[in-house]
Amino acid sequence: MKFFVDTADVDAIRELNELGMVDGVTTNPSLILKSGRDITEVTREICEMVDGPVSAEVVAEKADDMIREGKLLAEIAENIAIKVPLTWDGLKACRALSDDGHMVNVTLCFSAAQAILAAKAGATFISPFIGRLDDIHLDGMDLIEDIRTIYDNYGYETQILAASIRSVNHIIESGRIGADVITAPPAVIKAMAGHPLTDKGLAQFNADWAKTGQKIGK
Repeated sequence: MKFFVDTADVDAIRELNELGMVDGVTTNPSLILKSGRDITEVTREICEMVDGPVSAEVVAEKADDMIREGKLLAEIAENIAIKVPLTWDGLKACRALSDDGHMVNVTLCFSAAQAILAAKAGATFISPFIGRLDDIHLDGMDLIEDIRTIYDNYGYETQILAASIRSVNHIIESGRIGADVITAPPAVIKAMAGHPLTDKGLAQFNADWAKTGQKIGK
């Protein structure tokens, strides 16, 4: 399973990237706003740091405008994945941009029906939003499982990019079901290292070591 980092914070990306934890990055207008930086400037810096796909999102609502914006975003770097919304116009833009050889990430997917359309429109990635489905008392993992089954049934090559990840359990369940990629905030990825039994065991080891009165090295 590939790990994409869902942020425009270059320092957070750098820390994870140096550990080999970054296969790509996803951004959106909200994350760009949070970074406080120019979209072209920060996206270019991320693309230079990360070898994998970096999703940059269009903001237009009409297909022709999405295509125009997408092509401008693609000029930033070769590893740009153009992010378009799962609307009818977004699907039109996906078809046109993918036909031109661009990677396209179709975002804001909330149903298997939408995911089928995105695959047929040539999407490189489909981004089902787990957390936002959980927010309305649906199980977001059910959607990941449905899409995986349908894509495998028909050999669709679109990669399932599990998004709106809120917890470590979301990541684990996405991996169990077979999502190709997860995208999560840095804090959630780092939380994967934590476990209360690890903390308890370490505390015990340190306490026992202190009783020996020894040191490692001078």
